[in-house]
Amino acid sequence: MRKRLVVYFTGGTICMRFDPAAGGAVPALSGREILESVPGLSDVADLEVIDFGRYPGPHMTAPLMLDLAAQVRASLSRAEVDGVVVTHGTDTLEETAYLLDLTIPGPKPVVVVGAMRNASELGWDGPPNLLAGARVAASPAAHGLGVLVVLNDTILAAAEATKTHTEAFDTFQSPDFGPVGVVDKGEVIVRRAPSRHAPHHLEATAMAEPVWLIKTTAAMDATIIDAAAAAGARGVVVEGLGRGNVPPACVPGIARAIDRGVPVVLTSRCMRGRVLPSYGYPGAGRPLKDLGVIFAPFLSGQKARVKLALALSLTTSPAALRALFEGNDR
Repeated sequence: MRKRLVVYFTGGTICMRFDPAAGGAVPALSGREILESVPGLSDVADLEVIDFGRYPGPHMTAPLMLDLAAQVRASLSRAEVDGVVVTHGTDTLEETAYLLDLTIPGPKPVVVVGAMRNASELGWDGPPNLLAGARVAASPAAHGLGVLVVLNDTILAAAEATKTHTEAFDTFQSPDFGPVGVVDKGEVIVRRAPSRHAPHHLEATAMAEPVWLIKTTAAMDATIIDAAAAAGARGVVVEGLGRGNVPPACVPGIARAIDRGVPVVLTSRCMRGRVLPSYGYPGAGRPLKDLGVIFAPFLSGQKARVKLALALSLTTSPAALRALFEGNDR
């Protein structure tokens, strides 16, 4: 029986061409124009095209992501739809993919794809990435795996995928756990299922804003943390050092934010590993946890920011927020 996929074109490099007047690549191609450049795509499934927009990755906003999620949920609720493919700018692809993963329930596949080169460049990778993404979305092997990211014939879990290189074809990686599978000569091969421990799905249709992401460095003090809280931050995510530690001079600002009712979530600026309260010196993880800081194991700062903004639209309870982050590895 023929599969039916809905393909959302949101923009990104996959839809761009070089514009001499602009001096660089700009959005240019419609969804149909991109589809026409993909030989064999019509053999995979019947396709329904939705031109959501032609947004560069940095132009994606919380309202756009939430609108996309609502539309994808509506498409998946239709009995005749077997899966969804979303094209997206790679600069913020992992954030939108993670938001979709958190807010879309059910087993039907959702696959997010993009491109590292535009249509004017030799080796434009948009068509093969779109073809691979459609194959994954149409595959029974992708059912129940959550939202997936597919580029360079590599299948990644949205909760794990991150952009690791500014332009390389294999930029998207899962640094801690590796790929879920691959697409090899058109065959979808899934070798593992991503862990999806409860509570994972959030019944969120809004994001609390602003939620700030702050990266720590050696010799940093509380200035930026205090500024975020004073500017009305609904929440703060701190990318700590190593296992989840911060310079001692940051601690008073973190304490002041928590005292003001601003939740502070801790991740690591390291690409691999999780945060844990392993150390007990001033500024280390143990005293931060005792202070009320929430730990986000295995989440990057940008993913933790998305999750915190969604969670704060549902609850401001410190205990509930802690359970959402610390009750699982995602």
